[in-house]
Amino acid sequence: MKQVWKPGNMLYPLPAVMVSCKRKDEKPNIITVAWAGTICTSPAMLSISVRPERYSYDIIKESGEFVVNLVTKDLVYAADYCGVRSGRDTDKFKEMHLNEQKSVKVAAPGIAESPVNIECKVCEIKELGSHHLFIAEVVSVSVDDDYMNEKGKFELNRSGLITYSHGEYFELGKKAGSFGYSVRKKAAGKKNRSAKKRPRNK
Repeated sequence: MKQVWKPGNMLYPLPAVMVSCKRKDEKPNIITVAWAGTICTSPAMLSISVRPERYSYDIIKESGEFVVNLVTKDLVYAADYCGVRSGRDTDKFKEMHLNEQKSVKVAAPGIAESPVNIECKVCEIKELGSHHLFIAEVVSVSVDDDYMNEKGKFELNRSGLITYSHGEYFELGKKAGSFGYSVRKKAAGKKNRSAKKRPRNK
């Protein structure tokens, strides 16, 4: 049996990210966003949804840019704080002992403690209702050398990434598969079955 509820947002888990932004001649701010996602590969684009009454909304709208910073287990406390405190009266970088990282293509700084900083320029704003959707192009990505292996591969999944699900934060856990593994598994199975059916040479 299942209960039927009224329409609502029950799409979980979600990436919990810290979005840094800056208005000219003002201190930078951080807003934590769970409604963020990839929307295009080429050009690389993503989106974030922000309530118009949030302090960061006008900063992002006026500056036309922001930085998405991935959150790890070591940053989850700061991420929660930056999601419930307003930048109108709080210097979140200072309060959470976070360091500004100079960006490559935008004026807004990234968060140095984050393993990945995704610099974005706003392309379009869709006014949807309670939230407005910022559609943005990714213009630069910075990754932490600490997660590069000896073969030059970026091992992001060992950084302790955080997800948000139904009011709670979770660290990514046990690996359950990899992209395309279902096809590879079936192909291997067919190959093994074919080998069993092949008659032996006499």
